Amino acid sequence: MAPNQRVVIIGAGIVGTNIADELVSRGWNDITVVEQGPLHMPGGSTSHAPGLVFQTTPSKTMTNLARYTVEKLQSIEKDGHNCFNQVGGLEVATTPARLEDLKRKHGYASSWGIDARLVSTEECLKMYPHLNKDMVLGGLHIPSDGLALAARATQLLIESTSKAGVRYLGETPVTGIEKTDRRVTGVTIPSGTIPADIIISCAGFWGVEIGAMVGVPIPLLPLAHQYAKTTDVPALAGRELNNKMNGMNASLPILRHQDQDLYYREHGGQYGIGYYGHRPMPVIAGSLGLTGKDVDEKNMPSRLEFTSEDFDPAWEESKKLLPVLQDTQLSDGFNGIFSFTPDGGPVFGQAPNIDGFWVAEAVWVTHSAGVARAMAETLTNGRSTIDMTECELSRFEEIQLTRSYINETSAQNFVEIYDILHPLQPKESPRKLRTSPFYARQQDLGAFCLEVGGWERPQWYEANAELVKSLPAQWKPIDRDPWSAQFYSPITAAEAWKTRNAVAMFDMTTFHRFEVTGPGAVHLLQRLCTGDVNTNTGVITYALLLNDHGGIRSDIFVSRLAEEKFQVGANSATDLAYLTREARRQGQWVEVRDVTGSTCCIGLWGPRARDVIGTITTDDFSNKGLPYFGVKDAIISGIPVTAFRKSYVGELGWEIQTTADYGSRLWETIFQAGKTHGLIAAGRGAFNSLRLEKGYRTYGADMTTEHNPYEAGVGSAIRVSKWEDYVGRSAVERLAKEKPTRRLRCLTVSDGRSMVLGKEPVFHNGKSVGYVTSAGFGFTVRKPVAYAWLPNKLGEGECVEIEYFGRRIKASVTAEPLYDPDMKRLHDVGSVITPEPIKSRL
Repeated sequence: MAPNQRVVIIGAGIVGTNIADELVSRGWNDITVVEQGPLHMPGGSTSHAPGLVFQTTPSKTMTNLARYTVEKLQSIEKDGHNCFNQVGGLEVATTPARLEDLKRKHGYASSWGIDARLVSTEECLKMYPHLNKDMVLGGLHIPSDGLALAARATQLLIESTSKAGVRYLGETPVTGIEKTDRRVTGVTIPSGTIPADIIISCAGFWGVEIGAMVGVPIPLLPLAHQYAKTTDVPALAGRELNNKMNGMNASLPILRHQDQDLYYREHGGQYGIGYYGHRPMPVIAGSLGLTGKDVDEKNMPSRLEFTSEDFDPAWEESKKLLPVLQDTQLSDGFNGIFSFTPDGGPVFGQAPNIDGFWVAEAVWVTHSAGVARAMAETLTNGRSTIDMTECELSRFEEIQLTRSYINETSAQNFVEIYDILHPLQPKESPRKLRTSPFYARQQDLGAFCLEVGGWERPQWYEANAELVKSLPAQWKPIDRDPWSAQFYSPITAAEAWKTRNAVAMFDMTTFHRFEVTGPGAVHLLQRLCTGDVNTNTGVITYALLLNDHGGIRSDIFVSRLAEEKFQVGANSATDLAYLTREARRQGQWVEVRDVTGSTCCIGLWGPRARDVIGTITTDDFSNKGLPYFGVKDAIISGIPVTAFRKSYVGELGWEIQTTADYGSRLWETIFQAGKTHGLIAAGRGAFNSLRLEKGYRTYGADMTTEHNPYEAGVGSAIRVSKWEDYVGRSAVERLAKEKPTRRLRCLTVSDGRSMVLGKEPVFHNGKSVGYVTSAGFGFTVRKPVAYAWLPNKLGEGECVEIEYFGRRIKASVTAEPLYDPDMKRLHDVGSVITPEPIKSRL
């Protein structure tokens, strides 16, 4: 976007002021920041935040956002003092389970390039002498962590950006947002309207109210979080601490005791204690009233009355972990308001339904400057250098934007914030929000379901348990370690075996399906896709959606159902928001509609799939009648369906789609017809194993906006002969001439049994060189399979090591796909269409 556009930022906390600064540094020159509180202390979460910055998480995105925040805070200085006290971070384990969790976290640090070290009990005590040596089993030390001086940073940013021309309006509440034709035009304040081309809501826990002004649901819940200070601690007395006035009043590492939901920092001679173990205390921001002029450290809207009874368990536990506190009391405490979301991530990006309205909400101090840079980069360059897909406001499904869902799941996120959670661990509640028409029958078959986007998705079926006993020796499932064995069943092996050797049916309903129709449909898709979708009716095109820099924003399947009607198989609601916005901007008439919930889909795959389909339809499902990557309407036992000839598992078959009202009958028709051919229902566990063996990529895990098609191994999705211009074309034409410095590689585990789950670091010659994206056991190839980002120089045959719970597992870079590299099974040799092998997504 042009940097001379009029920008209004709502909120002068650590996020809003950082965004103003990042925009100014990129040449933006018409910026107004509106703050309802006084500028010297706005009174939101920034004003009371304890400031602990622990950078490492399972998320690469969040870790990188935190890393930049540390760098930025160190660069903000005055009088020789910056805004970050790099005392380091120490996380201690008091249970064996937490000690194992710290090993995993150490792996994340190695994957994301954060210097970290696992330390013994003795080393913990050496760097933190106040710990109870009888409780601590070990720890994780990260030297670059520390304390953010958020309030000071905010004031210095206001000072510097004001000099650069940014206008700040303190004690000015926002009373409304004006818009015309689905685009914002201004921000209403008591004295009038501030014209705006771009509005960025950085209102923190007030963001829900700001969003409501423009009809945008903001999925966050304000919750009170307890923080207390002790009286003076004798063990902290007598030390020389520099810069007390500026908050550098600490020398010990910041400390987390996550087994009891606690964290600690020094305040000069006192200890500060934060606690997440109490009951959730939701707050309605609108009930707090307008922020007054008389805001100080103990008087602010975000600082509520301390409920000491909720803190009692924390105080008792703190005196056990830190015996030096036993002779002290609590001198002060408050319940401070922070924002929590259903999945724990920030809320970032442009509203799907209103152009020009952007949000950066539920952003904690830890990630503040990182999110601000991502926003400024997106507005200036069209993309962030850090992939922000998992933070996008548009990532939430419609059901996830209801207030009841937001409130329940955000409160649960507060409860679980320090819990040890498995990567596959589903929500316990709310469940059964979205079920396919097949759900009742799946329950009869003993489906074990995980949850995704509110959907119930079968992972395996207990009805197939007996098959495990009759598996051939080469298909017998291996024993797994306790961690990888969670949310797994040996039944998965039997379901994979049946798919490869007979036939299986998979519920594909949860995959996103969008309908694009109208005279402008071809133009829209040609402009956005790397593939040529202007084909004959009945053809499926695999394509990428790119940004202007050639980064992959998604991968999709585009099926031409009629001259002006296409169906897009996509990854997420973010894809829908992108397609819908681009359709709005396009002059030619085109409509984008989500048909996922009104349809259902069965994947029927396996070498006997044609035997099954031949008994229930008279339509031609042969290679001639429905070639590979073809689509057509058909009738199955009187049920109107659309059949798509493609496969995620690498076997002959089709996705068979119908409307939801016919779903139950379609399931039963196929299931009964398949019995004599050995058909079973199979779940996502087998599905994931089979797709890994075929080398199919998963967007969001294997590839993101940080990757280009050639290094990700999906260059075949770029149609070089396509004459129309499309988003990212010039970038990929340039990238095609360059040698990638990294590639997504297939790894197989050398011992044939050691499992990894994803995000583990990969080592070569003792040095961390990459990380695992997705992994599973390849039942057909009889060994664990993983995909990982590695330096380009590590080619096929190279030996590497994957770190798993502190143990190094040997693996080899292997040619892909592992299964059916000639595509004979998938194409069912003899097909009239023999396209290039396509490495697609899950």
